[in-house]
Amino acid sequence: MNFLFSREWNTANPSHLSFGIIDLAWITVASSIVALAIAMPVACGIALFLTQYAPRTLARPFAYIVDLLAAVPSVIYGLWGYLVLGPVLKPVAVWLNENLGWIPIFANGNAPTDSGANVLTAGIVLAVMILPTITGVSREVFSRTPTTQIEGALALGATQWEVVRTTVFPFGRNGFIGGSMLGLGRALGETVALTIILSMSTAPPNYSVFDAGATFASKIALGSGEFNNNLQVGAYISAGLVLFVITFAVNAIARWIESTSGKGKA
Repeated sequence: MNFLFSREWNTANPSHLSFGIIDLAWITVASSIVALAIAMPVACGIALFLTQYAPRTLARPFAYIVDLLAAVPSVIYGLWGYLVLGPVLKPVAVWLNENLGWIPIFANGNAPTDSGANVLTAGIVLAVMILPTITGVSREVFSRTPTTQIEGALALGATQWEVVRTTVFPFGRNGFIGGSMLGLGRALGETVALTIILSMSTAPPNYSVFDAGATFASKIALGSGEFNNNLQVGAYISAGLVLFVITFAVNAIARWIESTSGKGKA
């Protein structure tokens, strides 16, 4: 039980080893949820624009550009988030902390609010990283909307937006949710980018978006040089197993939701 609910992770003192994953779980889940909250509406808008509004000559190259975001190495995203995005977000972070700090999620974290290296920055970087996944799946399911349903709605006098709202989105909603879950699975396992952005603080998090720290994956990456005995190795393997179970469950749910996309009536 201490492994699941303890906040202490100590591998430096062999006589007092402690392996608690609750803080790792918080940083992992919080950054992924921030990423999903940003990426889902943006990906949905892009997918609907490419399939329902954009001319074919524009839709195809624009879709390629979005897909190419998946080819950018994680280390590039991490450096961009730490060196470029973080400083840009400092005024936003300070404003949120000063005006909404009474909400626990925007209270002071374990890192300086104006540092830019926190869960908020990491979540935005992750949102860009998972955008191609969610957009690609959503674009595919929205494009499968039966032409007869679209033409029927237009024949009844519906505008293009009404067609999207009453026909296209209801038909592809399950696929969009499934694609979002796949993106969530991608975010949960990200290592290098989050290691660069979040590793500035080792203090216990305050459960705020202005926390820094380690996710499951980055903790394993940072601690790989500490494997001096079987207990340490077992602790990191156990943490990796928890991450595997979470990611497997998310992806299994995504596959199930995606397989049901379009089976119901719009």
